[in-house]
Amino acid sequence: MGRRTLSKREIKELIPSISSLITVFPKQKLEIVTEDKSEIIFVDDVALLFKFRERWLPLLRLIISREIPVPYKKVTVDMGAVKFVANGADIMRPGITQIEDGIASGDPVLIVDETHGKTLALGVAMFSSEEMRAAKSGKVIKNAHAAGDALWEFTK
Repeated sequence: MGRRTLSKREIKELIPSISSLITVFPKQKLEIVTEDKSEIIFVDDVALLFKFRERWLPLLRLIISREIPVPYKKVTVDMGAVKFVANGADIMRPGITQIEDGIASGDPVLIVDETHGKTLALGVAMFSSEEMRAAKSGKVIKNAHAAGDALWEFTK
């Protein structure tokens, strides 16, 4: 594990890519922690964001607790897909029961279960809403972070 405090210059360079998710104040301490190939931003010793494919995303724990409000669209999966999604599997088209309108390829998407509406994972859409609906098989969402995965456990 590597942990380093960011300089004022590094923070200034980072702000544009994270400002839509969190507000950073001048006196706050920002650190980047590298753990098992993941980069995580800590603000005043609290884990807030992680890097996925060169993009910063909020940790799932903060989305579920509503500490970081996100406008992400939802995709609902059937109960048979839940254990696979929770184990980090990408979301396959046959396991999806509902797709919200307005998803574009590359958008962050919340994966929820059909029975309780619980958030299981945060993924990145590989296709638009319309393209996902038209697909009959294959991966349609890349699983970035699931409840119970290594990132979840590390940031407890």
